[in-house]
Amino acid sequence: MPTYPAHHDATEPPALLTTPELNGDAWDRAASRMLAKMLGEFAYEEVIEPAPRTAGGSTYTLPLDDGGSLSFTARRGVYGSWRVDPGSIRAEGPDPAAGSVPFRDPLLFVTRARRLLGLDGATLGHLLRELTTTLAADARLDHTALTAAELAGLGYAELEGHQTGHPWIVANKGRLGFSATDAARYTPEAREPVRLPWLAVSHRIAEYRGVPALSTPDKLYTQELDPAVRASFADSLRARGLDPDGYHYLPVHPWQWDEWIVPLFAPAIAARDIVPLPADPDVRLPQQSIRTFANLARPDRHTVKLPLSVLNTLVWRGLPTERTIAAPAVTGWVLGLRDNDPFLRDTCGVILLGEVASVTVEHPLYDHLPEAPYQFKEILGAIWREPLPPRLAPGERARTLASLLHTDPAGRAFTAELVERSGLAPSVWLTRLFAALLPPLLHFLYRYGTVFSPHGENAIVVFDGEDVPVRLAIKDFVDDVNVSAQPLPEHDTMPADVRRVLLTEEPAFLTQFIHSGLFTGVFRFLSPLCEEQLGVPEGEFWSLVRAEILRYHARFPELKERFEMFDMLTPRIDRLCLNRNRLHLDGYRDRPVRPHAAVHGSVANPLHPSE
Repeated sequence: MPTYPAHHDATEPPALLTTPELNGDAWDRAASRMLAKMLGEFAYEEVIEPAPRTAGGSTYTLPLDDGGSLSFTARRGVYGSWRVDPGSIRAEGPDPAAGSVPFRDPLLFVTRARRLLGLDGATLGHLLRELTTTLAADARLDHTALTAAELAGLGYAELEGHQTGHPWIVANKGRLGFSATDAARYTPEAREPVRLPWLAVSHRIAEYRGVPALSTPDKLYTQELDPAVRASFADSLRARGLDPDGYHYLPVHPWQWDEWIVPLFAPAIAARDIVPLPADPDVRLPQQSIRTFANLARPDRHTVKLPLSVLNTLVWRGLPTERTIAAPAVTGWVLGLRDNDPFLRDTCGVILLGEVASVTVEHPLYDHLPEAPYQFKEILGAIWREPLPPRLAPGERARTLASLLHTDPAGRAFTAELVERSGLAPSVWLTRLFAALLPPLLHFLYRYGTVFSPHGENAIVVFDGEDVPVRLAIKDFVDDVNVSAQPLPEHDTMPADVRRVLLTEEPAFLTQFIHSGLFTGVFRFLSPLCEEQLGVPEGEFWSLVRAEILRYHARFPELKERFEMFDMLTPRIDRLCLNRNRLHLDGYRDRPVRPHAAVHGSVANPLHPSE
């Protein structure tokens, strides 16, 4: 097992990590953007309530704990959102006569507004750390940023390393648990390919699951490992006097091995239930989720998803044992819906990147302690997901939906670059985008009472050779598929193990996964960007979205009752809050179950005919 980082000569001090991205200009740019985002998203979630300086004006003021205040200009948008101009933010001291000065420090804002924000001491301390590490990651991204034109030429996996993270969550790259060296080695923005070491884990504590085509581990390993690598793994076990037929193989994140597995599975390692193996020769690249790796050496091989016990964007990024076991069964059921439905299969051509095999490793203590924090039950395992490149037609290319929100250092939106390359009018291009994304999502919802969480990372836009959106690819089934709590005939084919693991919601709330994941989580940010850079007014943007939904309704009139059951056009929807969860609901405390988004009031639905 390689040691990470490599051993140094004991007589020589280790070299210090260099940080060229941490300079004043880069930091100030990143800080200014974060502060504007913080003010906008905290105001959207009503954590703060800025007051208009004049009735109907676009300048707002916000009092601080120390008697001072901030002022800024902001544009209001759909869902009651705020788009704050970073260059407009100014601070006044307790004495207004002293005037105001430019202000761009989100860390100082949090400390000067901690009572206004309702933060307790523990939350404040951890939040400042998570914000600071996010800023450091943003500075690294700025230091190596490419133009929108350059980004347009990158492949799917490589483009992931240039994304700026969750558009809604302010501390979106906290990765609590990573050191600075870890961040420089394993984060998406580091863009460092890695070779993953493997483990052999005894059948006594490990369980394999696969779809029918991968019903046995050997079928998976034949695809994933060259014969010489498999032989070397078997030889390594025999050299220890162990029988290879009694073990499953799985890759492991080097950081996870060092920080969590060796300390917490030490008895299993001592008993040779877990045996470290060398890395395989394939190089892999971490994707936006950090714990997911695309195979660069062999794009036809599976993407691998590994537990990584860092706290990032609200949760610890492990792999829940029960869901890891069930992943192939969930994949089989969802793929069956698609494959037996001509609209999804042929008309939409939707790509579902199934989680087709898994190895789950039980911890002998934590997995049997329901009151223990959930992160101790998600430590070791692996999920193999179908790779995207072999599923693209000649000339097609794929990009995550999140990439459409990206703006380069010169201020050019990636979306504007793609629209220009397509040669289409902006409104026509957007119509094609909505026609690629919405029909398959709506069909799963209305016909099958099933939703994905189509946020910017899980929803992948497939483009033709002219950069026109043509269809949708979706990933992350087992974590983000929910089904209607009200029984539907279409659920009769659902196997018991799938029914047991999938989360359920009442029909009125099931629509929230599209509203919050796609509309408020992506389109809320995309629509003002399109107005600014494409000349498509925000009202027209949302009318195009509504028109696509109505086109679906007209195509399937027999589903009228389902349109009413799963009402996407309702006048108001619940306001889901992601930052409020961190600030007020869960903070940084340990919990026995994963936290969920907070709900705070409601907002007007821009898809309602009166809007």
